[in-house]
Amino acid sequence: MGMSGISKSQVSKLCEDIDDRVNSFLDRKLEGEWPYLWLDATYLKVRENGRIVSVAAIIATAVNGEGRREIIGLGLGPSEAAVFWLGFLRSLESRGLKGVKLVISDAHEGLKAAIAQVFKASWQRCRVGPLKK
Repeated sequence: MGMSGISKSQVSKLCEDIDDRVNSFLDRKLEGEWPYLWLDATYLKVRENGRIVSVAAIIATAVNGEGRREIIGLGLGPSEAAVFWLGFLRSLESRGLKGVKLVISDAHEGLKAAIAQVFKASWQRCRVGPLKK
């Protein structure tokens, strides 16, 4: 990054500050109505306990009542099982996600089951997912 002479403690402090900002963003209260919700996942390789493992990285993007699109949630989990999606969607709901009328996602059975449990909304299969795979 073009910096020299930075100490380990300074790097640790910078990382801590970044973590605080990211966590504040991810934990923020969701105000108002969010009629459109997109959910997607991809798999990443990460190091866990000295081993390389595959984890599901998920993202929730929504459009609010004013037409503004925002990332409203991110998560990591061992798989896209229904229980994982259910916990993620309930966490969005507990932060204030409401007014969802349409959920757009791939046709993963665990995700579809979780959507049906949490939201009384229509579901539409995302047309981009099958093209990128």
